[in-house]
Formats: sequence, structure tokens, C-alpha cells
Amino acid sequence: MLKILHTADWQIGKQYGQFEPDEAVLLAEARIAAVERLAALATEQKVDLVLVAGDVFDAQGIADKTVLRLFNATRGFAGPWVMLPGNHDAALSESVWTRAQRLNAVPDHVHLCLRPVPLHFEGLNAVVLPAPLTQRHTYTDLTEWFAAADTPPGTFRIGLAHGAVQGVLAEGIDSANPIAADRAAQARLDYLALGDWHGCRQIDARCWYSGTPETDRFRNNDSGCALRVDIDAPGALPQVSVLQTGRYRWRSERVVLQVASDIDALCALLDGLQADDVLQLELAGQTDLAGLARLRDALAQAQGRARALRADLDPVRIEPTDDDLARLAAEGYLGEVIADLRAAQDGADGDTARDALVLLAGLLDARRAAGEAR
Repeated sequence: MLKILHTADWQIGKQYGQFEPDEAVLLAEARIAAVERLAALATEQKVDLVLVAGDVFDAQGIADKTVLRLFNATRGFAGPWVMLPGNHDAALSESVWTRAQRLNAVPDHVHLCLRPVPLHFEGLNAVVLPAPLTQRHTYTDLTEWFAAADTPPGTFRIGLAHGAVQGVLAEGIDSANPIAADRAAQARLDYLALGDWHGCRQIDARCWYSGTPETDRFRNNDSGCALRVDIDAPGALPQVSVLQTGRYRWRSERVVLQVASDIDALCALLDGLQADDVLQLELAGQTDLAGLARLRDALAQAQGRARALRADLDPVRIEPTDDDLARLAAEGYLGEVIADLRAAQDGADGDTARDALVLLAGLLDARRAAGEAR
């Protein structure tokens, strides 16, 4: 039997510019931690080898320290690791891989597939056929050579590639780095380990995308896992098990505010966030000034609980109620200004009017509170 741990798309060195700097640092650190968990998992599961199907690194120009930390994270599993360059870390003549070699960062048990040549593991009775990308985009199928590759009779034939399976993935994914949908059968592979699609996905009985081991985007595509692949004998169908590896829970919520109970529900959602949540909140609709104050407070509190929270209040229309205006003591001219700003939210300068309305309400509220304190 051959036991494999299949993973891909580690994207080490990935930047998270859409988040606050302190949040981005922790999300980037999580990618190294995911590799450490993979090493522990490979040891625990007693696999024979780990296949990494491309995009180990997110870019060519990441820091030397990050390169060293990545390879150090693999030391938790003493068996062989097989790493393939993908489109983010293609095997250029000068690349992150050649730099890693100059740094003496690559341990002996890590095998870099920088050329399309068979990699023999005689003790495992297995041959890995890699299709490394040598440029970011190619428009020919680099797995074509698998079919003609000679391997000893009775040997496990394992393919390793990074790209888009044609005619299967979402529209627009088929433009570069194509892989034939029937490659596993056509090349007589026992298993074809793929990377590039960040979610876990089965193509056929012998071909899977593992997805990224740590979710990195707001998309519901079954990410945050790795695959254990057991093959009883050459020619036998692989038994594939999905193993959860991700720490952070990424999700996107769209909330339309119309009535007071919508604010209640949204505050309850925010109150339930925990340290491993990464939330993108899309808001629309309208609320009064009291609801806006509640929402702002709930968002501030949630920022301290969640790992990361993105929320934009700008699309929310502010509709002050008579109670709001009475509480602010906005009579006469000020009342007319507030009425004008409320109406202007529907015009070309709606965003400016909304901001001005919120700012004016805040100033009036502060003045009222100061007066009550005297």
C-alpha cells in the first residue's frame, strides 16, 4: 500500500492588504502554522510521502527569512516531501527555488521538482511524474509527457501538476496552464495530485484538487483541508479522505437593514464572533441614528474578538426619526439642515450628505451630553 498526504497552494508570504496591518500579520503567520500542522498530520497518519502540488510560495520575491522558516516547518515530518513550482512560484532560471538552494534552506528529505523528469522512490515502489511550471502562464498542457513516461512494471504511477482542468472548473479558469480532464486515465496514473484551485474538489476517481490548507479568501469552496490518499496496489482505485487543516473560518455576510429587529439580529451575529473568525460584512438598507450608534458599538466590540473584520457602513442610509431629532434638540435652522441632508442622500453627492448627517448628529449629541453633565 502507498499512503500519500496531498496538499497544495500554501501561498507562503501572501500579503493581506485588505486588512489592518496587525490582522494581516497574523493571517500570514497562519500559513506557516498550517505547514507545521501538515507535518504533524503526516507523522500522525503515518503517510509514506507528502505531495505539494504547486504555489508553495505566493511570490518570487519573498524574504529570505520566510523561505528559511517554510522549509524549517517541514522538519516535523521526516519522510519525503515532493514540492512542485506553480504559477506563483514558477521555476524560472532565477527563482525563489534557486534562492532557497543557495541559502541551503532545503532539507535532504524535501525534493524539489524543478524539471519534468520522473522522481523514483524505490523503497516505496513509486514514481512521481511532475509537471512544474517554468513560467507563470503556459498555454500547452505540461502533463502530456506523463503518458509516454516509462516506469517499471508494478510501480505506483503518481502525477503531480498545477493548473486548470479543462471544461470542469468555473468559467474563466480555463485560460492558462491547461490540464486535460482525462489525464489520469490517459497516462495510466494511479493518482493525479493537482493544485491551483483553492478548494477541495474531485475531478474523477483518480484525480483531485486538495485546495489550500488554510483558507485565504471569502469564497465558499471547501478550502482549509488536505487529502489522505491510500492506494492498496498499483492499478487499484485510490481511497481519498478529506482531512481538515485550516484554523480560521472565513465567511462573507450580506445584511440589508430595514427595521429595528434587523439591527438586533446583526448585533447578535457580531456578538457571536470568536477569535478564529474572519468576517466580511456587506451592509445595505437604512437605519436611524440610534440604530447606527448601536451598530457602531457592536462593530467596535467585534473587532476585539474576531481575528479580522471588514465592514463598510457607507452604503447604509441614515434616516433620523422624530425621536432622534428631539433628543438632539435640532430645531429651527439645524432641523432644516438635517432634513436637507437626509433628502440629499439620494442625489449625486449622497455619500457626502450621509457623512455630513452622521457628523452633525454626532456633534449635536455631544453638545447635548455636555449640557446634561453641567
